[in-house]
Amino acid sequence: MSAKLDNKVALVTGGGRGIGRAICLALADAGAHVVAAARTTEEIDAVAKEITDAGGMATAVTADIANEDDVVALFDHVRDVHGRLDVLVNNAGIGIYGPVVGFSASAIDRIMAVNVRGTFLCCREAMKLMIARREGYIINISSVVGFRGYPNQAAYTAAKHAVMGLTKSLAAEAQEHGIRVSAILPGGVDTQMIRRSRPDLDVSALMHPEDIAQSVMYLLSLSERAAVDEIYIRRLDSKPF
Repeated sequence: MSAKLDNKVALVTGGGRGIGRAICLALADAGAHVVAAARTTEEIDAVAKEITDAGGMATAVTADIANEDDVVALFDHVRDVHGRLDVLVNNAGIGIYGPVVGFSASAIDRIMAVNVRGTFLCCREAMKLMIARREGYIINISSVVGFRGYPNQAAYTAAKHAVMGLTKSLAAEAQEHGIRVSAILPGGVDTQMIRRSRPDLDVSALMHPEDIAQSVMYLLSLSERAAVDEIYIRRLDSKPF
């Protein structure tokens, strides 16, 4: 099975590097017009150029999903330029780690603003576009910490649990409109964020961003009769469940 996305429009937040970049490339390879969104203009411009240089279709839109005005403007751009939105991949997120004792309120506020509030706002705006056409797919990139806890990750774990709650509720709400909602919960993935925030990890024991992109493409390859609530993906040699 392979996803065929010709004439489809797919928006990926956090699309400038790591998992987001890999998802953008995979979507474009399947024929979608990709809208790559992130705060760092240079990164999403580079991803869009990489896609168009390879013969694909992509545009870059600078947006901070923690800012409601940016989110509304991003989805207004999708509506005004493309007239539709078929796929939203909520990938943007940040990680700030440390023991609960001494963890600042400003740090947890920032995590929640991006990982939870930003994801919620993007889902809200996507639903407005998708309900009108009675179709669409929202895929939220969560984490293994969406159901498991680790030391020194309380704030990040709380945010990813919240993403799972949002996903479950939205899936039930969206179903009557013909819209599917799924979550992907990766274990450790070799990205700039994890290298910066978790220098203690052996990156050779991590998955690659392309592994997560393949999971996205699997979901998009399913027939319209099928719905998958969540995918937990890990390295074969890591601990199951």
